[in-house]
Amino acid sequence: MDRFPIFLDLSGRPALVVGGAAAALSKARLLAGAGTAVTVVAPAIEADLAALTGIVVIRRALEPGDVAGTTIVVGASGDEAIDRAVSDAARAVGISVNVVDRPDLSTFIVPAIVDRSPVVVAISTGGAAPVLARALRSWLE
Repeated sequence: MDRFPIFLDLSGRPALVVGGAAAALSKARLLAGAGTAVTVVAPAIEADLAALTGIVVIRRALEPGDVAGTTIVVGASGDEAIDRAVSDAARAVGISVNVVDRPDLSTFIVPAIVDRSPVVVAISTGGAAPVLARALRSWLE
């Protein structure tokens, strides 16, 4: 086991999602569903993402200071240079970061989740086989 599995209480805590398309929408939904105070930063943000209740949308490129004061950061732009910059900025100030589909740029990964409250199951392959994790999630659902 390369990573420590953990469920965090992020209620009211600030999180930054960098990206404006489907991957960012998925992560922002998960974070908002956990009560996190989500800010999304991207020059272009799709309507579904901008319409999420309770998130702050900033339509511009990431600035280095954007990570300050956040609890976690998610890079979900799909652009190598941007996602690397997100990872570097977060790591430079000791903030945990997840870059979608890039465990090498991440200090944490987001598992496949089955939520049948009060039971929540998280499935992870450590980033090595995300398709398998999704298949297991589908089977459990």
